[in-house]
Amino acid sequence: MPEVLRTAAAFSWRIIVVGALVFGVFSLLGRFHKLGVAVFLGLVITAVLRPVAGLLSRWMPRAAAVAVSLIGSLLLLLGLGALVGEAVAGERAELMREFTTGIDRIERWLEQPPFRIAPEALTDIQHRIGQFLSSHRSTVISTAISGADRLVEVLTVLALAVFCSVFFIHSGDRQWAWFREELPAAARERVSVAGSAAWRTFTGYTHGILLVAAVNAVLVGIALFALGVPLAVPLALLEFVAAFVPLIGSPIALAVAAVVALAAKGPLVAGIVVALIVVIGQIEGHLLHPIVMSWAVRLHPVVVALAVIGGAVAAGVIGAVAAVPLVAVLWSVRQALRADRAARAGRAPSG
Repeated sequence: MPEVLRTAAAFSWRIIVVGALVFGVFSLLGRFHKLGVAVFLGLVITAVLRPVAGLLSRWMPRAAAVAVSLIGSLLLLLGLGALVGEAVAGERAELMREFTTGIDRIERWLEQPPFRIAPEALTDIQHRIGQFLSSHRSTVISTAISGADRLVEVLTVLALAVFCSVFFIHSGDRQWAWFREELPAAARERVSVAGSAAWRTFTGYTHGILLVAAVNAVLVGIALFALGVPLAVPLALLEFVAAFVPLIGSPIALAVAAVVALAAKGPLVAGIVVALIVVIGQIEGHLLHPIVMSWAVRLHPVVVALAVIGGAVAAGVIGAVAAVPLVAVLWSVRQALRADRAARAGRAPSG
């Protein structure tokens, strides 16, 4: 048998075994994906609130500091939700009037050059949409009911994430020390190096993406308020949430803002909002990410894009959010282990 074929066969069966192992691990995780999502969210909460709890623990017991940080953050989120609800409720009548006028304006705009869409076509589209909703009423109702079931699942995952974060914030270092001590002695140091690099990268990425999202939301909120676009505060919060999906989230949120601006203020303001997509994208890509993410791993934009798309295909929205920090953590662990191996080789006695 030729040596090349022998070598290729040896590599092939090893690759097949590794591929089967990876497939099995991901299949197992897919069956328990809700637990994985809960642990991931618990780690995010821990990365955000652990420094706060550490600061508060200087003046109060550790358990009280954890409780204050969690309850305070929950009250902050509820306050933001109440602010959004108040903004929507306060502008509801004005919004209905502006949107009705805006839809008529869009229809007149589409009837003019270069589109020249017949008024009958637009009326027919509205009629077809109403007819579709009427004929598929049962489907819409069943979808709403399934959405209620999904809401229960989401609340359950969030409750489990908060439950996990309580113990991670309070005694995560002791839990990690216990886990490390249960490993074979030969693997403890390398696992410790990998774990430290992973947590350092994950916390750095979490803090950085929070700061980037906050800056984006402030810029969008100021711009929409200056342009007189309704729902400026809710749209700014939408931008904050969407910024957690790198490269893709911010343009999608600003596209929603552009639709609102088109219906309420016309094509000119909508065009300015579309221009904001380019401006904020440049600020985020060339200023915020290089400066703010300097303490985390810098990934090439192509790697980020592939990670986001791959995560979205594999696990939807949560996959798109978790893909980039996961890739950053894996790369950081690889770099840390390689540096540790080089340091060990340098300390090894020669001869």
